[in-house]
Amino acid sequence: MILTERMTIEVIDEKDIVLEDAESTENQEATTETTDADIDVDIMESDSIDKSTDGETDGLAKKIEEALNSANDKYLRLLAEYDNYRKRTVKEKAEIYSDATVSCILEMLPVIDNFERALETECSDDNYRVGIEMIFNQLKSILEKMNVKEIEAFNKPFDPNLHNAIKRVDDDKFEENTICEVYQKGYMLKDKVIRYAMVVVAN
Repeated sequence: MILTERMTIEVIDEKDIVLEDAESTENQEATTETTDADIDVDIMESDSIDKSTDGETDGLAKKIEEALNSANDKYLRLLAEYDNYRKRTVKEKAEIYSDATVSCILEMLPVIDNFERALETECSDDNYRVGIEMIFNQLKSILEKMNVKEIEAFNKPFDPNLHNAIKRVDDDKFEENTICEVYQKGYMLKDKVIRYAMVVVAN
């Protein structure tokens, strides 16, 4: 009897060991399955995050590119406007200077005309005449420094771009359409006529 009980106990113990081993194996398999499932979920979530991040990055890059293109376009427009403004300002300054110069010269021309008439008049005082000539030559020198020159007229072909004909006369001493008399001298500032020569033209 004693031996039988011992054998029974040992058998029971072996069965318990077998059961425990079986339970342990099942637990390990369940744990392994859970871990694999968790890994799969993590991988799927990681792929989803990566795709979402890539989409956001592409959208941000596109917005940045559009902003840069817009800023570059505005810069080019501003640069073109500034260049036009600079050129227009330079041109306006040149025109203002030219207009002011012409206005000043036009005020001086009648004085020069009067000096020429005075020199054409007979004068018994030689010293006085010399003084008049000196002043006249000084005025002419000023005009030359300002690039003002007299328009050639007498015995020259009539040019409507330079001369203003006040009348026509029959004169055999001059060829047809030739200036035979100058009433008032004309002047040019560089290539611009500031006063036309008043002339008489022969037929």
